[in-house]
Amino acid sequence: MTQSTVLPTPTNGKEASKPQTEGPPPPGAPTEVVPRARRRSFTAEYKRRILQEADSCTQSGQVGALLRREGLYSSHLTVWRRQREQGELGLQKRGPSPADPPPKEMARLRRDNERLRKRLEQAETIIAVQKKLSNLLGIACEAPPKDGSR
Repeated sequence: MTQSTVLPTPTNGKEASKPQTEGPPPPGAPTEVVPRARRRSFTAEYKRRILQEADSCTQSGQVGALLRREGLYSSHLTVWRRQREQGELGLQKRGPSPADPPPKEMARLRRDNERLRKRLEQAETIIAVQKKLSNLLGIACEAPPKDGSR
């Protein structure tokens, strides 16, 4: 239930009637959606191509024209050249760098690993004894499926 009201709006000195709706727009009507800002990301291939073009510029103003055409800043070239010289162009991933776990955590993980290894050895020994015992008693035991499912 939308109501239409006619409000006079000046157009080139003349008044025209333009219906304006109140409330939500009807289904299928175009609406303005403001996109959420996103940081630009560049592929390693794109960076290499732009650096190659910038390096091939010989006349004054060509690099500036390249940057304007591509919508880049000179700082992009500076960072990309540094990455290229260090062999890191395209290798860097966003986010915090993975840090080594603290020594206490490493010691705890090693202890847990050793404890679990011992339990696994015990379980394998028990299973081997059970198999031998079932063979001695003549009890047929079915082999586990080879695909890992039970």
